[in-house]
Amino acid sequence: MCSQSAGNANASRRGIYAAVRRIPRGRVATYGDVAELAGLEGHARQVGYALHDLPDGSDVPWHRVINAKGEISARSHGDSHELQRMLLEAEGVEFDLAGRVDLRKYRIARRRKRAYR
Repeated sequence: MCSQSAGNANASRRGIYAAVRRIPRGRVATYGDVAELAGLEGHARQVGYALHDLPDGSDVPWHRVINAKGEISARSHGDSHELQRMLLEAEGVEFDLAGRVDLRKYRIARRRKRAYR
């Protein structure tokens, strides 16, 4: 990767992490919400990669980011999905019997797109 690409990737990750830090305790955002807040609309997957790469002990509240169905995204290994649910429940976020969060109740307010005429 060239240094300019690496610089852009680092700037994108800083934006993602800053957006995640703005999610209040007891609330959630989707990967797409975070991408939009970070100026990366349409790049929800990039948010997932950035959160996956967080170092241990990071202060970024990664657990507040869930998928657009209101679910905790499955991980390929480990038990971080169980930890994520425990952390969200400790903040007062409730899950239904299907393991989903009511996005109408817990999702952060999203920016409304303006229609230009």
